[in-house]
Amino acid sequence: MLNLQGKVAVIFGLANKRSIAWGIAQKLHEAGATLAIGYQNERLKAEAHQLITELPGSDAFQCDVVNDAEIEQTFALLKEKYGKVDILVHSVAYAMADDLKNDFSLTSREGFRTALEVSAYSLIALSRAAAPLMPEGGSILTLTYYGAEKVVPNYNVMGVAKAALEASVRYLAADLGRKQIRVNAISAGPIKTLAARGIGGLSDMLKAHADRAPLHRNTDQLEVGGTAAFLASDLASGITGEVIYVDSGYSIMGF
Repeated sequence: MLNLQGKVAVIFGLANKRSIAWGIAQKLHEAGATLAIGYQNERLKAEAHQLITELPGSDAFQCDVVNDAEIEQTFALLKEKYGKVDILVHSVAYAMADDLKNDFSLTSREGFRTALEVSAYSLIALSRAAAPLMPEGGSILTLTYYGAEKVVPNYNVMGVAKAALEASVRYLAADLGRKQIRVNAISAGPIKTLAARGIGGLSDMLKAHADRAPLHRNTDQLEVGGTAAFLASDLASGITGEVIYVDSGYSIMGF
């Protein structure tokens, strides 16, 4: 069993129990990590505090990841409370509804900017804030999807944002490696999360995934959580800048 005793993990993007971040939180907690959960705004405060009641020893902090002042304030609070951060989990993505419904060529300028800022730039901003709290090194994780590499119907601008996210993982890994901070992405198969429900044809996507993947089934949040716990641990000390697939093998198939 993985041992993350004494490690402090900060998780952004845990909206509810359908979130991939919930599977990650469960596995990190199970391995002994102390959790800090970041929630976006006052509207999500009650949900966040309800979730941490099932993760004894955890705490919640309000932080909108597109607000630099809130990021700075949050990491100041984390430093005050814990003194350090060992693990950062970025499970944040957003695109405007119209940009997921219309043809990709109709993506609005504002929609493109929003998708890239929330889904990709926020990883850079959070990593920059976390790095000073990782004096002995650490592990930064983000969540991506196969639509970053191949065209997935209705994924549209989110695919472009995830491609930028994956490139950011590589550049951050190169930048932060001298501080022994590892940066990796997990490319999860489609999961019926709150965010995924905004993508048209999700049911078809799930069916195609289960039909074509070598394991002939969809991916589970806890499987993603298990991989996150591994990447956060010393067992993955030599892995950085990588995209690890947890998709029942779907990504290896030609057709």
